[in-house]
Amino acid sequence: MTTHPSRLQHDFPPDAVPSQWGPGQGIPAHREPGDVLHDVASSVLGHPVHRSIELLDVLEGAAHGPADVVRAGDDLLPRLAHENAMTAALSEAHRNLRPGGLLICAVPELDRLRRLRPTAPPPKVVQRPDGRQVTVQLWDWAQDGSNYGLDVVQLVQHQGGWEISQAVSTRHRVLTPEEMSSALMAAGFVGVQRLTPAESGHPLPVWLGLVPR
Repeated sequence: MTTHPSRLQHDFPPDAVPSQWGPGQGIPAHREPGDVLHDVASSVLGHPVHRSIELLDVLEGAAHGPADVVRAGDDLLPRLAHENAMTAALSEAHRNLRPGGLLICAVPELDRLRRLRPTAPPPKVVQRPDGRQVTVQLWDWAQDGSNYGLDVVQLVQHQGGWEISQAVSTRHRVLTPEEMSSALMAAGFVGVQRLTPAESGHPLPVWLGLVPR
């Protein structure tokens, strides 16, 4: 069974983060506790988020604007950048936001890891009622460190042993803060801002961009 890469939860090693820091009609205003991006969006907009959609759903045609917020998960923009599709995706996000709407993106900053080129962070183990689930990542870095391949495999434990439940292979470009800022402004966003993990509470840097009113 294969799953779109952005539907799996990816875990980046601690060194990847600076030390300072629903498909269809959109995510309802109520959400699971700990939804940091929702909390940040509400704080930035100054009012509760009435309609939030995922950028991946917009690109797949499963959601459309106008929305208060468009969200991008931690692996989406680096993958689109490697496919030379990030510029078009950011323009599509802009088009699906209402005036004054917010794009919020969690983007790993791996430029500091180019020299180290880690091959595998520790596996993530989740205890479930019917057994354990283990998520394993393997990284394959380009020679110049500009991009890396990512294999994500989820294993589930059953009484008879282990089996692969999900597996995806993608390639990602290493995005610098300068590249992110320039790309957001080129797409027409204003008030572009990068929040550190200490400022947002999210484990990765969070980028914000507003649609002019």
